[in-house]
Order: sequence, then C-alpha cells, then structure tokens
Amino acid sequence: MASAGETPRRSGAATLRDAGRRFALLLVGTAAGTAVCSLALGLAFGSSLSRALSVGFYLVGSSLLILGFFAGNRGPVRVQGDPGFGMFGFFRNRRLRWATGTEQLESLSISAVFVVLGLLLILLGVLTDTRYKLV
Repeated sequence: MASAGETPRRSGAATLRDAGRRFALLLVGTAAGTAVCSLALGLAFGSSLSRALSVGFYLVGSSLLILGFFAGNRGPVRVQGDPGFGMFGFFRNRRLRWATGTEQLESLSISAVFVVLGLLLILLGVLTDTRYKLV
C-alpha cells in the first residue's frame, strides 16, 4: 500500500504497455507531420506523391539518426548553473560538474528513442518509394 506521498508501483507489463503506446503516438505524430510537410513541398515543387513522401521520410529519419548519435555521445560533464553569455561562447564563466547517473541514463535513453524513430521513418521511406520493387 502506498503512503500519502508515494506513487504506487506498477507492474512491468503495464509500464511496457504504456511506453509502447507513447512511442506509437510519437511515431504516428512524427510520420504524419513529416507526410504533411513532404506533400506540401512535393506539391510546390511538382514532385509525385510517392516521391515526396519517400524523400521526406528519408530526410527526417536520417536527421533523427544523426541527432540520436550526438545525443548519445554527449560527455559526462555538464554546465553548472547559468553558463552566462559571450560572443561565440568565449569569455563565459563556465563552472562544470559531473553528470549524475540519472542524467547519463536519460541521455542514452533519448538517444535510443531518436535512433529507433529515425530507423522506422527510413523504413517508411523505403516502403513508400515506388521507384524500386521490394520483392
């Protein structure tokens, strides 16, 4: 029984189900936004429907892969407090600290989300590209 300030523990299956639902919502939202923007740009440039969709999915998917790579390779050092400002990053008062384990885990987790989302969008691009037969 959870006391007044605690959240009740959830089962592993419920947590995975909710995480899957959130990821599916993220995938559908990203794919829909990409499709709308790609179709609008394809219409503006006179491209075919399937070509506009496939190129849009390729571009957004590869951008997410690159973003995931850089998010996962973030070092263990973080800026402490307000970093101040300066021209092109010079003359800042920069105090550094080591990232906590939670921050490092969060960095790897967001990297995994970006990479998987990027791979799935590239797969959607392959499926919508009618220039080549898959089978």
